[in-house]
Amino acid sequence: MIKTNYTCGIDIGTQSTKVVVVGFDKEKKEHIILATGMSITNGVRFGYITNVDAVAESIRKAVNQAENILNIKIRKAYISMGGISLTSVVSTGSVIISKADQEITNLDVLKVLANSEENLEILNRKIVHIIPLGYKLDSKDIYVRPEGLKGIRLEVKTLFVTCLKQNMEDLITACALAKIDIEEIIASPIATGSILINNKQKIAGCILVDIGAETVSTCVFENNLPISLSVLSIGSMDITKDIALGLKISLEEAESIKLGSVIGGDYSKKKVDEIIEARLGDIFELVGNQLKRLKRNELLPAGIIITGNGSSINNICEIARTQLKLPAKIGIIDSTLYHKLKVRDASWYTALGLALTTSNEFSNNQSNASIGVNLKEIKDFIKSILSQLLP
Repeated sequence: MIKTNYTCGIDIGTQSTKVVVVGFDKEKKEHIILATGMSITNGVRFGYITNVDAVAESIRKAVNQAENILNIKIRKAYISMGGISLTSVVSTGSVIISKADQEITNLDVLKVLANSEENLEILNRKIVHIIPLGYKLDSKDIYVRPEGLKGIRLEVKTLFVTCLKQNMEDLITACALAKIDIEEIIASPIATGSILINNKQKIAGCILVDIGAETVSTCVFENNLPISLSVLSIGSMDITKDIALGLKISLEEAESIKLGSVIGGDYSKKKVDEIIEARLGDIFELVGNQLKRLKRNELLPAGIIITGNGSSINNICEIARTQLKLPAKIGIIDSTLYHKLKVRDASWYTALGLALTTSNEFSNNQSNASIGVNLKEIKDFIKSILSQLLP
């Protein structure tokens, strides 16, 4: 295999920055992991970049580890966008078909998507993804690509995934300082869901719950598309803090207890379980509130797929099932698709999903779906900052 034929995913989390480099074996017709790298993340809080230089250094360290395995320089990568500024909003748009024979063209589709964007109110925010959820032609739902059909009025319902403008610009700046060209910026839950949730689950309806250190990311799928995305300012570190306070012990001991690997000590299992269940109850209550707003509470047949650092907590699925009254399971990579791809734990799934972006059907055959932030827009911004930051 030629090692230069690769795709790279970089996931900048609150606690760690992870790099996964994937190649494709043409003879075996399968993806394989060529290299990984990890570093402690500095300069990030709740997913917000608070120190651009520190984040750039975290990226460099993780990338260098992967480069030492590959023996080549990594120049480009797919980058995750996470943090509590990440959210989604639904908008609608409509246009009159432009051609005299009333046949819908790609231009009409672009116009109706642009109209749905014009109807948004997103001050100080940048669009990460534009996802058409469904089209109507002359007030009737259509379930195929609109191009080529004939009618008078085309309507669209569109999901826009957005983040704070400053956070986007800081992320682009950090990558530029680390000398990484950005292929795409992709919302973390989208990247993770692409490898943890299969089409059958996405069509039936399910929710991905990614429990990180300081945040919980959720993404609801239905009809093979993400229909809602949000990030909560609560995470598995809150459970660690609760245990430390409740048992009057160090954070290190509390983390071991949380993960079920206690070394020494004499703690009441009942009290530990009560502390963990109380905080997990808070988390799943917030998830339940999101489902209620979507009118999907207790109505997702494929249930809850749990991942992230906090997914290894004992009895987490049972707690989720009891509170949300839905099937629940820990997310694992589909072995029929990626049986040769082995990563150490769930905290690597976002980086892996990013690296496999080109092999995933993100758009799900939806006309003009956006995979990530516009590449030309990224390059234009990088040019403007390099002139200010670099000699």
